[in-house]
Amino acid sequence: MSRFTDFFARNKKKFLIGLGVFASVLILGFVVFLLNREKILKYAVAKAIQKVENKYPAKLRIGNARFVDLNTVLVTDIALLPHDRPKLLQIDTVEATVSFRSLFLGRMVFKQFDMAQGAITAFKQDSVDNFSFLYKKQATGEEADSTAKKTSNYGTLLNRLIETAFENVPDGVNFRNLAVLFKNDGRTINMNLPTMLVEDGEINARMTITTEALTNIMYVKGVIDPDNYLLSAKFFGDNQSRSIEVPYIQQKFGATMRFDTLSLSITDKVYKNNQLTIKGESSAYGLVLNHPKIADENVTVQNGAMKYVLTLGDHYYALGPESEVRINKAIFYPEATYETRPKRKIGIKIDSPDIPANDLFASLPPGLFDTFQGVQATGTFKYRMNFYVDMAQVDSLKFDSDLDASPDFNITQFGPVDLRKLNQEFTHAVYEKGKVVRTFQVGPSNPNFTPYNQIPNHLKYAILTAEDPRFMTHKGFHEGAFRHSLITNIKENSFVRGGSTVSMQLVKNAFLTRKKTITRKVEEALIVWIMENLRLTTKERMFEVYLNIIEWGPNVYGIKEAARFYFSKEPSQLTLEESLFLASIVPKPKQYRTYFDAYGGLRAYPRYFFKLISGNMLKRGLISPSQAANVSTYVNLSGRAGSFIIPKPDTTHVQLMDTLQLAPIDLLDF
Repeated sequence: MSRFTDFFARNKKKFLIGLGVFASVLILGFVVFLLNREKILKYAVAKAIQKVENKYPAKLRIGNARFVDLNTVLVTDIALLPHDRPKLLQIDTVEATVSFRSLFLGRMVFKQFDMAQGAITAFKQDSVDNFSFLYKKQATGEEADSTAKKTSNYGTLLNRLIETAFENVPDGVNFRNLAVLFKNDGRTINMNLPTMLVEDGEINARMTITTEALTNIMYVKGVIDPDNYLLSAKFFGDNQSRSIEVPYIQQKFGATMRFDTLSLSITDKVYKNNQLTIKGESSAYGLVLNHPKIADENVTVQNGAMKYVLTLGDHYYALGPESEVRINKAIFYPEATYETRPKRKIGIKIDSPDIPANDLFASLPPGLFDTFQGVQATGTFKYRMNFYVDMAQVDSLKFDSDLDASPDFNITQFGPVDLRKLNQEFTHAVYEKGKVVRTFQVGPSNPNFTPYNQIPNHLKYAILTAEDPRFMTHKGFHEGAFRHSLITNIKENSFVRGGSTVSMQLVKNAFLTRKKTITRKVEEALIVWIMENLRLTTKERMFEVYLNIIEWGPNVYGIKEAARFYFSKEPSQLTLEESLFLASIVPKPKQYRTYFDAYGGLRAYPRYFFKLISGNMLKRGLISPSQAANVSTYVNLSGRAGSFIIPKPDTTHVQLMDTLQLAPIDLLDF
């Protein structure tokens, strides 16, 4: 230390002279900068214009730029004009604090950004727009190979869009009166931001969004960290309107969607090997959905959230296993993959932790599962589902689904519908297109009710053989039948096979409306699971009710009405052929007349059905060999139904060959 002190004392004068020279150079440089800063600013503006125009097929116009104080620049009349497209951006004034270092380097880097009176006008008509050039990769100038396959890597496109957006976020932003107009194939969205402030990474904004028939006033609060690609924002309405309605959902999907509060965030972004992986979270409070294919009425999710890990690549999309969905108190872990080339491959997995039964029932949104509103129970649930299909090998489709409950699971209080009602006489309502068209008692007080022991065995066996061979032993579901139905429907590209068990058909008829909504099918499955696993009703009673309420023809319900309508008989008098006929029309009872030709004879399909079902009944020992051998392919509609068939058979005329194509019947377990 003493040596340094001595050295400094000996050279003190030299140090002071050097320090003075250095300070003088700095002062002189600063003075020179101040004298020439306007030239430097113009150079930086010109370089910024050149950079934009070299990178994008657009012209950047800046009317004037000048310093208004030491490091604040006022820029006026800014416009971005894509080549051969309408103007995208127009800003009247921008007052910005710039970095001296960036000016020395010939660039303009804004630290604070105050913009007033701006307008963004974006449009898209068919495949033409004035904004996609900002994120699409520019051509290299080389002639394109017309034989090359076009790729569709949305991960690359989205990564460019995210990086472009984050790279241009200043330290501070204050937008005043920014208008955004978006026209998309004739539809218009008009957004006005009276104020938007970004300071120290915090976002505060107020905006009005107007479409042709809807106006929302919305507030936005959030945070942004451009260096780490972090963005979090919360959207909510004002104190008067509260809820925000999402525009164009009605026009495009025939649905409505609104929410009280919506939160979205990106917490991480990784782009590697041409794949973009985004992590984030979203949540909604007071979310209301309405669509006739989802449910009959509004579906309300009071508190829903999702953590997602989303990967996008070249013809590849995936929802990672770390993802989580929460609906009120119920939590699920979804995983999905979707490949579009060379052939589509779809994979979906769902798992859940142990969910307390009361939490699950309380979490089912009103409007979706009305049967379970107010249900109280003990124990826990756990769900698992695995689905995978390669469209090049549809027959190898995989599907398994399992809902497990703890040993102490039990329902201690039912909701608006008591699932034990089948154990006693009850009033049954018949629905057509969501409306009740007929009601009747299911029990002894109804003269048309037929007890189980008065229904002939060959009718029971014929229906079970055709509809659900394992009904007496399974717990409401036949996974193999459902898988087989999926394969058939995918191959036919149409819903041609349902895969419902007798238990599911019974629940659909006895507890639910006949509307074909997504949630009704889920509600149906949950009711079946509870009835079968808690053994609320015996199998015999379930089948008895089923045979007494299902539709057998136009305004014909129950086996006694059916036996009289078709054959003027009591159920106990039905023959094997008559039972096979009644079993054949269960899937489409109102189309029974199409089973007969012009001469009153059975067409190919019912003849095929008679042979197949009677053969399978023989294999199961349900009928004797002599009964199977003597099955006739003729039935006489001696009841009122016969009057709706075109003429009686003409025995003097040779019956024409039946041209009706054989429809295969897919039966499992044989």
